[in-house]
Amino acid sequence: MGSGTDVSWQVTSGAQDPGTVERLLSLLPGWFGIPAANADYIRSAQVLPTYLAWSAEAGPAATQPVGVLLARRHFRAEAEIHLLAVEPSQHRRGVGRALVEAFVADLVSDGCALLQVKTLGPSHPDEGYAQTRQFYLALGFRPLEELSEFWGPQNPCLIMVRVLDQPAPLAGNDGTEFERATSE
Repeated sequence: MGSGTDVSWQVTSGAQDPGTVERLLSLLPGWFGIPAANADYIRSAQVLPTYLAWSAEAGPAATQPVGVLLARRHFRAEAEIHLLAVEPSQHRRGVGRALVEAFVADLVSDGCALLQVKTLGPSHPDEGYAQTRQFYLALGFRPLEELSEFWGPQNPCLIMVRVLDQPAPLAGNDGTEFERATSE
């Protein structure tokens, strides 16, 4: 975690907010720069369960959420983070962690055992996504598989999973989880 984690965040859920999704995606062109994909996320925000992060210090003065998580439940025991987006000015301040942990708490209370997220794989040399993968590692996710056919060879898809019967570790990791297994 970077500096500034002393800020507390209020996470709400239940109301779809495509406008917030559109606003946050527009602020993150390095992560969300494909217009067709962004349009799909905005459409998804009309129907998927939504978690919004607000500054707890601002209280009622907080007029806009600073982060959003769109949730997808595939099976009773398995769920997915469909989208996680945080205002760039709030990166490394605990917003993403607060959103993920609020979602995880709801999943655990509902008997869900496994959470997945898809992100750009390590075979693509993008520094922003290297930080994204480290963020998910710090939250207890582990790489499962990198697929070049999912989003195409120019955008390898890394599937990361987190078993939900244990809390996320507090410390980061050294990145060795991305090394290829010796047997296929």
